[in-house]
Amino acid sequence: MRDDLETGGAGGPVLRLERIERRYGDLIILQPSDFALKRSETVALLGPSGSGKSSLLHIAGLLEPPSGGEVYIDGRACSGLSDSQRTRLRRDALGFVYQFHHLLPEFSALDNVALPMLIAGRKKAEADREAARLLTALGLGGRLRHQPGQLSGGEQQRTAIARALANRPKILLADEPTGNLDPKTSDVVFDALLEVARAEGLAALIATHDQRLAARMDRVIEIRDQRLQPLRRPAQAPL
Repeated sequence: MRDDLETGGAGGPVLRLERIERRYGDLIILQPSDFALKRSETVALLGPSGSGKSSLLHIAGLLEPPSGGEVYIDGRACSGLSDSQRTRLRRDALGFVYQFHHLLPEFSALDNVALPMLIAGRKKAEADREAARLLTALGLGGRLRHQPGQLSGGEQQRTAIARALANRPKILLADEPTGNLDPKTSDVVFDALLEVARAEGLAALIATHDQRLAARMDRVIEIRDQRLQPLRRPAQAPL
Protein backbone atom coordinates (compact mmCIF):
# COMPACT_ATOMS: atom_id res chain seq x y z
CA MET A 1 0.00 0.00 0.00
CA ARG A 2 1.13 3.55 -0.70
CA ASP A 3 1.19 6.02 2.16
CA ASP A 4 1.25 9.38 0.37
CA LEU A 5 -1.81 11.58 0.57
CA GLU A 6 -1.55 12.80 -2.99
CA THR A 7 -1.87 10.23 -5.76
CA GLY A 8 -3.00 10.54 -9.33
CA GLY A 9 -4.15 8.39 -12.18
CA ALA A 10 -4.76 8.89 -15.86
CA GLY A 11 -6.58 12.16 -16.24
CA GLY A 12 -5.96 13.18 -12.62
CA PRO A 13 -7.71 12.23 -9.38
CA VAL A 14 -11.46 11.79 -9.34
CA LEU A 15 -11.62 13.52 -5.92
CA ARG A 16 -9.23 16.17 -4.67
CA LEU A 17 -9.38 18.13 -1.43
CA GLU A 18 -7.15 21.21 -1.48
CA ARG A 19 -6.30 22.96 1.80
CA ILE A 20 -9.57 21.75 3.31
CA GLU A 21 -10.30 22.89 6.84
CA ARG A 22 -13.27 22.67 9.21
CA ARG A 23 -14.04 24.85 12.21
CA TYR A 24 -17.09 25.25 14.42
CA GLY A 25 -16.64 28.69 15.96
CA ASP A 26 -13.37 28.52 17.90
CA LEU A 27 -13.30 24.73 17.78
CA ILE A 28 -10.88 23.46 15.12
CA ILE A 29 -11.83 20.06 13.73
CA LEU A 30 -9.52 19.90 10.74
CA GLN A 31 -6.57 22.13 9.92
CA PRO A 32 -5.74 22.80 6.25
CA SER A 33 -5.14 19.43 4.61
CA ASP A 34 -4.77 18.00 1.12
CA PHE A 35 -5.96 14.67 -0.24
CA ALA A 36 -6.43 13.06 -3.63
CA LEU A 37 -8.27 9.88 -4.59
CA LYS A 38 -7.61 8.25 -7.93
CA ARG A 39 -10.01 6.18 -9.98
CA SER A 40 -10.57 2.59 -8.82
CA GLU A 41 -8.60 3.22 -5.61
CA THR A 42 -9.83 2.21 -2.14
CA VAL A 43 -8.58 4.33 0.75
CA ALA A 44 -9.24 3.82 4.45
CA LEU A 45 -9.76 6.84 6.70
CA LEU A 46 -8.81 6.19 10.32
CA GLY A 47 -9.21 8.32 13.41
CA PRO A 48 -10.77 8.13 16.87
CA SER A 49 -14.36 9.13 17.52
CA GLY A 50 -14.70 12.90 17.30
CA SER A 51 -11.58 13.34 15.18
CA GLY A 52 -13.53 14.68 12.20
CA LYS A 53 -13.91 11.64 9.93
CA SER A 54 -17.62 12.27 9.37
CA SER A 55 -17.04 15.99 8.78
CA LEU A 56 -14.42 15.19 6.17
CA LEU A 57 -16.75 12.76 4.38
CA HIS A 58 -19.58 15.30 4.46
CA ILE A 59 -17.28 17.90 2.90
CA ALA A 60 -16.04 15.46 0.25
CA GLY A 61 -19.65 14.49 -0.47
CA LEU A 62 -20.82 18.12 -0.81
CA LEU A 63 -23.18 17.70 2.15
CA GLU A 64 -21.58 20.60 4.05
CA PRO A 65 -19.15 23.32 2.98
CA PRO A 66 -15.58 23.46 4.30
CA SER A 67 -14.51 26.40 6.43
CA GLY A 68 -11.70 26.90 3.93
CA GLY A 69 -10.20 25.24 0.88
CA GLU A 70 -11.73 23.63 -2.19
CA VAL A 71 -13.28 20.33 -3.22
CA TYR A 72 -12.67 19.13 -6.78
CA ILE A 73 -14.69 16.30 -8.31
CA ASP A 74 -13.34 15.12 -11.64
CA GLY A 75 -11.31 18.33 -11.76
CA ARG A 76 -14.35 20.55 -11.22
CA ALA A 77 -14.23 23.07 -8.35
CA CYS A 78 -17.39 22.76 -6.27
CA SER A 79 -17.45 25.84 -4.02
CA GLY A 80 -19.15 28.01 -6.62
CA LEU A 81 -21.89 25.54 -7.54
CA SER A 82 -25.54 26.32 -6.88
CA ASP A 83 -27.62 24.10 -4.60
CA SER A 84 -29.22 22.41 -7.61
CA GLN A 85 -25.83 21.82 -9.24
CA ARG A 86 -24.46 20.27 -6.04
CA THR A 87 -27.55 18.08 -5.74
CA ARG A 88 -27.15 16.88 -9.32
CA LEU A 89 -23.44 16.19 -8.82
CA ARG A 90 -24.13 14.21 -5.65
CA ARG A 91 -26.76 12.18 -7.49
CA ASP A 92 -24.62 11.49 -10.55
CA ALA A 93 -21.09 11.13 -9.14
CA LEU A 94 -21.34 10.16 -5.48
CA GLY A 95 -22.63 7.18 -3.52
CA PHE A 96 -23.00 7.19 0.27
CA VAL A 97 -23.05 4.35 2.81
CA TYR A 98 -23.61 5.08 6.49
CA GLN A 99 -23.27 3.05 9.69
CA PHE A 100 -27.06 2.67 9.81
CA HIS A 101 -28.72 1.51 6.62
CA HIS A 102 -31.72 3.95 6.56
CA LEU A 103 -33.73 1.63 4.30
CA LEU A 104 -37.43 2.34 3.74
CA PRO A 105 -39.14 -0.36 5.86
CA GLU A 106 -42.25 -0.72 3.69
CA PHE A 107 -40.24 -1.32 0.50
CA SER A 108 -38.55 -4.54 -0.60
CA ALA A 109 -34.78 -4.74 -0.99
CA LEU A 110 -35.27 -4.48 -4.76
CA ASP A 111 -37.48 -1.39 -4.46
CA ASN A 112 -35.08 0.31 -2.01
CA VAL A 113 -32.24 -0.07 -4.50
CA ALA A 114 -34.34 0.86 -7.54
CA LEU A 115 -35.70 4.05 -5.95
CA PRO A 116 -32.64 6.30 -6.58
CA MET A 117 -32.70 5.27 -10.24
CA LEU A 118 -36.39 6.09 -10.56
CA ILE A 119 -35.75 9.50 -8.99
CA ALA A 120 -32.99 10.03 -11.56
CA GLY A 121 -35.50 9.35 -14.36
CA ARG A 122 -34.75 5.76 -15.35
CA LYS A 123 -37.62 3.48 -16.39
CA LYS A 124 -38.90 1.04 -13.78
CA ALA A 125 -38.01 -2.10 -15.71
CA GLU A 126 -34.46 -0.87 -16.23
CA ALA A 127 -34.15 0.20 -12.58
CA ASP A 128 -35.42 -3.18 -11.38
CA ARG A 129 -32.94 -5.03 -13.60
CA GLU A 130 -30.01 -2.98 -12.32
CA ALA A 131 -31.17 -3.31 -8.71
CA ALA A 132 -31.41 -7.08 -9.09
CA ARG A 133 -27.92 -7.19 -10.65
CA LEU A 134 -26.36 -5.22 -7.79
CA LEU A 135 -28.15 -7.17 -5.07
CA THR A 136 -27.14 -10.45 -6.70
CA ALA A 137 -23.52 -9.28 -6.90
CA LEU A 138 -23.70 -8.66 -3.16
CA GLY A 139 -25.05 -12.14 -2.47
CA LEU A 140 -28.71 -11.16 -2.06
CA GLY A 141 -30.18 -12.67 -5.23
CA GLY A 142 -32.56 -14.76 -3.14
CA ARG A 143 -33.74 -11.84 -1.00
CA LEU A 144 -34.92 -9.35 -3.61
CA ARG A 145 -38.55 -9.27 -2.45
CA HIS A 146 -37.84 -9.24 1.28
CA GLN A 147 -38.49 -6.09 3.29
CA PRO A 148 -35.75 -4.76 5.60
CA GLY A 149 -37.43 -6.25 8.66
CA GLN A 150 -37.08 -9.70 7.07
CA LEU A 151 -33.33 -9.26 6.48
CA SER A 152 -30.43 -9.70 8.88
CA GLY A 153 -28.30 -6.72 9.86
CA GLY A 154 -25.62 -7.71 7.37
CA GLU A 155 -28.17 -8.17 4.60
CA GLN A 156 -29.68 -4.77 5.33
CA GLN A 157 -26.27 -3.13 5.09
CA ARG A 158 -25.46 -4.92 1.83
CA THR A 159 -28.78 -3.63 0.49
CA ALA A 160 -27.72 -0.12 1.52
CA ILE A 161 -24.43 -0.61 -0.35
CA ALA A 162 -26.35 -1.69 -3.47
CA ARG A 163 -28.52 1.42 -3.16
CA ALA A 164 -25.41 3.62 -2.95
CA LEU A 165 -24.18 2.11 -6.23
CA ALA A 166 -27.53 2.35 -8.03
CA ASN A 167 -26.74 5.41 -10.13
CA ARG A 168 -23.24 4.17 -11.03
CA PRO A 169 -21.30 6.80 -9.06
CA LYS A 170 -17.63 7.50 -9.63
CA ILE A 171 -16.92 7.85 -5.91
CA LEU A 172 -18.16 5.81 -2.95
CA LEU A 173 -18.02 7.47 0.47
CA ALA A 174 -18.67 5.22 3.45
CA ASP A 175 -18.85 6.26 7.12
CA GLU A 176 -18.19 3.30 9.45
CA PRO A 177 -20.25 1.02 7.17
CA THR A 178 -19.72 -2.02 9.42
CA GLY A 179 -19.59 -0.21 12.77
CA ASN A 180 -22.99 -1.50 13.84
CA LEU A 181 -22.27 -5.17 13.03
CA ASP A 182 -20.65 -8.04 14.91
CA PRO A 183 -17.09 -8.94 13.79
CA LYS A 184 -18.08 -11.97 11.67
CA THR A 185 -20.87 -10.11 9.86
CA SER A 186 -18.60 -7.07 9.54
CA ASP A 187 -16.05 -9.18 7.64
CA VAL A 188 -18.71 -10.47 5.24
CA VAL A 189 -20.15 -7.02 4.54
CA PHE A 190 -16.75 -5.36 4.20
CA ASP A 191 -15.49 -8.01 1.80
CA ALA A 192 -18.66 -7.62 -0.27
CA LEU A 193 -18.26 -3.83 -0.33
CA LEU A 194 -14.64 -4.00 -1.50
CA GLU A 195 -15.37 -6.69 -4.07
CA VAL A 196 -18.23 -4.84 -5.71
CA ALA A 197 -16.40 -1.47 -5.53
CA ARG A 198 -13.43 -2.95 -7.37
CA ALA A 199 -15.64 -4.81 -9.84
CA GLU A 200 -17.50 -1.57 -10.64
CA GLY A 201 -14.25 0.43 -10.90
CA LEU A 202 -15.21 2.81 -8.10
CA ALA A 203 -12.96 5.10 -6.13
CA ALA A 204 -13.79 4.61 -2.46
CA LEU A 205 -13.00 6.55 0.71
CA ILE A 206 -14.10 4.51 3.72
CA ALA A 207 -13.97 5.72 7.31
CA THR A 208 -13.44 2.96 9.84
CA HIS A 209 -12.03 2.53 13.33
CA ASP A 210 -10.89 -1.02 12.53
CA GLN A 211 -7.26 -1.16 11.38
CA ARG A 212 -7.71 -4.82 10.48
CA LEU A 213 -10.33 -3.87 7.89
CA ALA A 214 -8.36 -0.82 6.79
CA ALA A 215 -5.38 -3.02 5.95
CA ARG A 216 -7.42 -4.66 3.18
CA MET A 217 -7.58 -1.41 1.22
CA ASP A 218 -5.07 0.08 -1.19
CA ARG A 219 -4.00 2.91 1.09
CA VAL A 220 -4.57 4.13 4.64
CA ILE A 221 -4.71 7.70 5.92
CA GLU A 222 -5.69 9.04 9.31
CA ILE A 223 -6.74 12.26 10.98
CA ARG A 224 -3.95 12.99 13.45
CA ASP A 225 -3.23 16.29 15.20
CA GLN A 226 -6.21 17.77 13.31
CA ARG A 227 -4.67 17.02 9.92
CA LEU A 228 -4.93 14.32 7.28
CA GLN A 229 -1.74 12.31 7.38
CA PRO A 230 -0.41 8.94 6.18
CA LEU A 231 -0.92 6.17 8.70
CA ARG A 232 1.95 5.96 11.14
CA ARG A 233 2.85 2.27 11.31
CA PRO A 234 4.99 0.66 14.02
CA ALA A 235 8.30 -0.79 12.90
CA GLN A 236 8.08 -4.45 11.99
CA ALA A 237 9.72 -6.91 14.32
CA PRO A 238 12.77 -8.66 12.82
CA LEU A 239 12.14 -12.10 11.36
